[in-house]
Amino acid sequence: MSSIVEDIRETARQLLADGKVDVVIGYERGSLPLKATPCFVRTAQDTEKLIWDETCENNLAAFSYKIPGKKAIVAKGCDSRALVVLLQENQLKREDLYIIGVSCQGVVDKRKIENELGEIIEATIADGRVTVKGMSGDGMFTFAEVKDATCQTCRYPNPVIEDVHLGGTVDSEQSLLFADVLEMEAKADSERAAYFGEQMDKCIRCYSCRNACPLCYCQECFVDCNSPRWLTGGVDRAENLFFQAGRVLHLAGRCVDCGACSRACPQGVDIRALNRKMSRDVLEMYHHESGISEDVKPALNVYSGDDPEAFLVKE
Repeated sequence: MSSIVEDIRETARQLLADGKVDVVIGYERGSLPLKATPCFVRTAQDTEKLIWDETCENNLAAFSYKIPGKKAIVAKGCDSRALVVLLQENQLKREDLYIIGVSCQGVVDKRKIENELGEIIEATIADGRVTVKGMSGDGMFTFAEVKDATCQTCRYPNPVIEDVHLGGTVDSEQSLLFADVLEMEAKADSERAAYFGEQMDKCIRCYSCRNACPLCYCQECFVDCNSPRWLTGGVDRAENLFFQAGRVLHLAGRCVDCGACSRACPQGVDIRALNRKMSRDVLEMYHHESGISEDVKPALNVYSGDDPEAFLVKE
């Protein structure tokens, strides 16, 4: 067992023993290989369930505002950014939150492995390698080969807000900022339309993306409204795009690019491409990155004389 896991468990035990929190939100081993699952620890004995490794993919901030009372939360860089946004939007009280910060090397993309080896039967991660027994064969991968796409462009692997930091820190990715968005923007309109049309054809509108997102906290989503009724009960390309575009607009200046939506999608829809485009536009036009600091007001909450006005039509 790694020292960081021991530190997480000991920290959780102490917080519970001292009565500082009612629950510790972390990760435990899941029922499927290479899959951790959220864990809600309320007793010292249950702290032995807590783990930390490259399978801890869920953004735990999604559970932070659903649990009453004082809580501790194990937070990666993207989790901590989501917590900042939730604090700014008054969904959380800072005095009720104890943040156990851990730096993240990235998480495993199971789909990459399953595309080669089929359903995963057994798997281990050790010394930077992922060894897998699959339905269609066995294989070994370097972690870099099966690292989630979100993690490959992560600029904030270290928590931006925390009450205690466990383990070391991680260097951020130094790739060209929003290279994927620039590549998509360089395509012809017809190519982009064809690509997103293909993606929307895959969507079954199960709303897993919405449910996994730490910042989709509305008690009634616009797609569930009966009056006005924004969407029908059917599934087609146009309505799927309307739903996904609506989510992107609702997350403008708020999305922390954790990738929870894409990983939760059972159809492999490239949801992140739309969110990344919006994040780049907000950064370029309003010089804002979401969840970086509690002291920086959200982009849609402030006005500057330097805000772009190219969209305004002059009489």
